[in-house]
Amino acid sequence: MTTKRNPIGIFDRLVARVLMLVTPEHKYVKAARKISTRPLSAPQPPYLIKPEHTQLENLRIRFAKGGTAGKPVILLLNPLPQSIVCYEPIWRLLADDYHLLAMDLPGFGGSEGGGEVMNTATQSSVVAAFVQEMGLRDFHLVGPEIGMPVALSYALRDDCKAKSLLVGDGPCISPSYNGSIIDHAVESPLWRLIFRIGGPGPFVAGANHLGYVNYTPSNDETADYVASYKGRIASVMEWFKAYPALIDSVQPHLSAIKLPVQIFWGDLDQLLLVKTSHELHRLMPDSKLTIFENCGHFSYQDKAEEFAEMIMAWVGGGYREV
Repeated sequence: MTTKRNPIGIFDRLVARVLMLVTPEHKYVKAARKISTRPLSAPQPPYLIKPEHTQLENLRIRFAKGGTAGKPVILLLNPLPQSIVCYEPIWRLLADDYHLLAMDLPGFGGSEGGGEVMNTATQSSVVAAFVQEMGLRDFHLVGPEIGMPVALSYALRDDCKAKSLLVGDGPCISPSYNGSIIDHAVESPLWRLIFRIGGPGPFVAGANHLGYVNYTPSNDETADYVASYKGRIASVMEWFKAYPALIDSVQPHLSAIKLPVQIFWGDLDQLLLVKTSHELHRLMPDSKLTIFENCGHFSYQDKAEEFAEMIMAWVGGGYREV
């Protein structure tokens, strides 16, 4: 059943627009959206992603599986403020040729967890438990956004069973080249309080304003994002508060990651600036860098076809060439 009405109310949309007035990067995204030559609409039902739950390390974790058994395995970690349902556009493009899994990280999306799980050690431990439960090995791990430091942390574990990493659009190095709204959430207790008071509606609406150049999310997926973070923005703010520690947990160890790495970024990302990708590429010699043109922060939706093509080229043999 689809959601007929916008799950973000009028007041929440108004709050988000006010936030955009004090976010200078919004004007660049808005201008790019006006001249976009490839507007993309969200997929319509029936949806291929069918979330379910499992219990891992005393947490109820939401995940999905699909695609084609016996094919190369791809595991996708959710971004913020989204959930695994954001992968529906690329899921449809990959399902015939890959065995697909996706999981909401603890504390995010439809998975349990609060402030106590907002660190890469706990997050990557749950990923390892999920990999073990699903019997995965030699898989390709996709970690955009909040999933990026988790994927990098997982690659450093002794029990890592991944064959390669595909990471981008997320925190990984210091200095971190952020848009102003990320800096506010990281550095300002007052701004974190404002986000907590605002709740999930303005939080999701603001991300939609800043994160997309081409794609328009559906009411169905937006409803899932809002429901996922209802009553949980305070714990999400703990993640932003821990932002420098998240980076410190992975940056000193980047050279120790021996897996081939595909780095991706949207050239018009105004949340985490594309400059980050070039610096990360320099720090990781076994990596390849792909920049999506005319693309915002949520590249797996904003450039879904190109993103799926990148995955296919990488898993099809590109990872052997770095």
